[in-house]
Amino acid sequence: MNNNVTANLAVSLDGYTAGPGQTLDNPFGTGADALTAWMFETDLPGRERDKQLLSDIHANTGAHIMGRNMFGPGRGAWDQSWTGWWGDEPPYHAPVFVLTHHERAPLKMQGGTTFTFVTDGIESALEQARAAAGEQDVEIAGGAATVRQYLAAGLLDELWLHLVPVTMGAGERLLDGVHGLAMEPVEVIGSPTVTHLRYRVSRPAR
Repeated sequence: MNNNVTANLAVSLDGYTAGPGQTLDNPFGTGADALTAWMFETDLPGRERDKQLLSDIHANTGAHIMGRNMFGPGRGAWDQSWTGWWGDEPPYHAPVFVLTHHERAPLKMQGGTTFTFVTDGIESALEQARAAAGEQDVEIAGGAATVRQYLAAGLLDELWLHLVPVTMGAGERLLDGVHGLAMEPVEVIGSPTVTHLRYRVSRPAR
């Protein structure tokens, strides 16, 4: 199957996609509200392109992959009562493959989302996601560490960066430790509060 493997993340001018001090009540860390505020303002005047872009990015997504930290704050053996940050109906409406070191039975949620927990690495998760997506795209939903693993392995085809004009000074940077990466600029879309940058990704030099 020739699925396109994509990712899209909001990023600060100094390269951070999440703030420090992530907690149950503050899953994206201190200061991260500045990165995501535009996503909740797409109905305001002048933000039509932001709203349409987000719709377009997800329109052809058939499966998602995420790291355990994006699914929940726990570590070690699973708390079976935890079913994600999103309530009974997560926003994915498609199969989601969660990278973890601890086995857990698949978790079927309302609205068409089923979380499958993958313990044998990023390539296995991608193989399963490709099969589930059919002819549609596979999105690496995050967080930054998971996207970074796929970038470093040369398994990501397209990356959208939503560049927010703020600096954070601390947190988690997307590209730390990724060497030899080449990205071809494909599209730039501006709006009052964010600049959307679309890249085609080349395999890193080994």
